[in-house]
Amino acid sequence: MGIWRTLAIKGVTLAAVLVTVLLLLVVTLGATGLSDRLLGAMIGEELRGLRQKLAQRIRDPDELEQAIEVQRQELIKSYGLDKPWYFRLPSAVWRVLTLDLGSARVLRSFTGSSRISDIVLERLPNSVLLVTTAMAISASIGLFLGVKLATKVGSRLDRVISYLSAASNATPTWWVGIILILALSFQLRIFPPGGMYSAPPPTDQPGRLLDLLWHAAMPILTLVVVSVGSWTYVTRTIVLNIAQEDFVSVARAKGLPERLVMRRHIMRVAAPPILTNVILGLAGSLAGAILTETVFNWPGMGRLYYDAVLALDEAVIIALTFMYTFLYVAARFVLEVLYVILDPRVRYA
Repeated sequence: MGIWRTLAIKGVTLAAVLVTVLLLLVVTLGATGLSDRLLGAMIGEELRGLRQKLAQRIRDPDELEQAIEVQRQELIKSYGLDKPWYFRLPSAVWRVLTLDLGSARVLRSFTGSSRISDIVLERLPNSVLLVTTAMAISASIGLFLGVKLATKVGSRLDRVISYLSAASNATPTWWVGIILILALSFQLRIFPPGGMYSAPPPTDQPGRLLDLLWHAAMPILTLVVVSVGSWTYVTRTIVLNIAQEDFVSVARAKGLPERLVMRRHIMRVAAPPILTNVILGLAGSLAGAILTETVFNWPGMGRLYYDAVLALDEAVIIALTFMYTFLYVAARFVLEVLYVILDPRVRYA
């Protein structure tokens, strides 16, 4: 009963984190005046387009300005700028918390829908294909190399891969993406420079799938190159630190086989921190990769956030912030449950 009670408390605490992040977002957007400036800029853009249309029909300048002013007041009321931010923004947060993401003011889905849920559901599979696949590949390679290096500390292989891991971790994603585009796209002409499909795309389903994978290969390679180093180095450090613990030395002194020591005494203790990286990395991958998706013109969740900021679409920014925080909170709660299963040292009072 103690475990369930503690997990319930953890769940409530993480839910409070979710609400707190949204409230901080509201204060940041509202108290700084950023929300009013964003909406004011959007109104200004709409009025400029409207002025050009009305100028073709209304020749009298005073009448034109009067018509523009009427439209301005209607837009101000429509966007909620006639009310202070602390009345306008909390209602938007409440709609998001009740999973009513609302409608985007500027952005649209590929089918023309303005509903944020439709836009997200179109972009999410694209990020899963790109970022989650790259994360899975990087994690698999990093876990294998990290454990391998931890058993060969100081060897030439350990030194070489450690240097390469440091270089990988320090290399900017956008730089790798641009270099790969120049080398593999423009010079060798192996992969396309960006996008999801060729123009025009194949009409048959197998050809369309192969074309999609062909376009995804280079951005996936970019993400693997810049992230595999951190996975390798972190795994190596975790396993190496645990391998130097006293209980591991005792197990070896008892004459246990090295393979048994590695499986029962080292990897079992190393599993929770490694699993933490995997779960949080998986949750983060669903949020997309802003720089990579922008460089390769890949319409995923990261590119959606970038487009929302450029388009000053306040509703989409709030909805995406909620989703990203919700993914983190859900991942943390899953970890709390898994810790009970994997780590026998964890005791909940």
